[in-house]
Amino acid sequence: MNISNLLKIALKALNNNKLRCFLTMLGVIIGVGAVIAMLAIGQGSKNSIKAQISEMGSNMIMIFPGTEQRGGVRQSSSDMQTLKPSDYEAIASQAETIANITPTVSSSGQWVYGNNNYPSQAQGVNSQYLAIRQRSVAEGEMFTEHEIKSAAKVCVLGRTLVENLFPDGTDPIGKVVRFGQIPLTVIGVLDEKGYNTMGQDQDDLALVPYTTVMKRILATDYLQGIQASAADESQTDRTIAEITDILRTQHKLRDDEENNFTIRSMQELAEMISSTSSMMTVLLAAVAGISLLVGGIGIMNIMIVSVTERTREIGLRMSIGATGRDIMMQFLIEAVIISVTGGLLGILLGAVSTWMISIFAHWPVAISSASVILSFMVCTVIGIIFGFYPAAKASNLDPIEAIRYE
Repeated sequence: MNISNLLKIALKALNNNKLRCFLTMLGVIIGVGAVIAMLAIGQGSKNSIKAQISEMGSNMIMIFPGTEQRGGVRQSSSDMQTLKPSDYEAIASQAETIANITPTVSSSGQWVYGNNNYPSQAQGVNSQYLAIRQRSVAEGEMFTEHEIKSAAKVCVLGRTLVENLFPDGTDPIGKVVRFGQIPLTVIGVLDEKGYNTMGQDQDDLALVPYTTVMKRILATDYLQGIQASAADESQTDRTIAEITDILRTQHKLRDDEENNFTIRSMQELAEMISSTSSMMTVLLAAVAGISLLVGGIGIMNIMIVSVTERTREIGLRMSIGATGRDIMMQFLIEAVIISVTGGLLGILLGAVSTWMISIFAHWPVAISSASVILSFMVCTVIGIIFGFYPAAKASNLDPIEAIRYE
């Protein structure tokens, strides 16, 4: 018997039990829809994180004081004073592959203007900070090298600080605000960035000359960190090697001594987050894939019931010339039709669910063609695997015993 006739018989058999057929498909539909939606959420999160990191500068390099043990107690990097302004100057003058570099020192405190106040940070940097972090001044101007050298009392505010210190819409440029007891003149307002993927408000900061923070606010002579950007993303590793050599020379470290500083790049952060995100995506897909397994078991269960119900029909068909192979193919085709149709409807459900998640939950989502193709292939395989046993059972029935079956 040819495939077209077997296909017609299978479709007719399924049409006679529409409700049961649909309920059997339901497990596959939900399973495929869940897998596609979970993979879309995972991929969307990964893409969003990568975009956030790219905005911060994928070639950004961060240098922190290292940790060390004193009296058997390991000190945290925030307690260390191993980075000096001279280290920053050495790197700026000697590193060949650096595009921009800035020292970083910060202090948390209360910003005050008139009757309004807001807790935030004073981020001590130089003018190259904007290029490293890919930001710009929307209003006013950035402080100059002269203002940095003179430790001028000036600042550039983020949008969140402006909205809280000047809620009536007053132009902040030229106004004098206080950070603790230190008066600072507002000379600029940063562009608006909003919240990043980690939920941090990127506008909740104020930039101040690093010399001002060191001398007038913290009264220290060391840096809390240094931020730099490589001239090109492909040169990030070379830049890190250059900085390492310069700092080891500056700190007079012997060959057998460990670094008393730590260097991290955004590439490392991106790879770590991407790896974690991929692991979570696989976990979500695996949990959703259990629904597909349950759907496959449901197909096998219904097909076994169908073989039992149609035992006499199988016996009659065998008695008029149908071979065991024809019977097996018929039931296998029925199982594959149920599975593949359920898979197609599941893909539609997954696409709709993903769209609803994006619209109502505002989560970043991204349906990949690979997840759709994979889900469809899995459905086909499930139909074959879970339909094989009932089909083989039907093909092995004895025609005479089957005709006598009540």
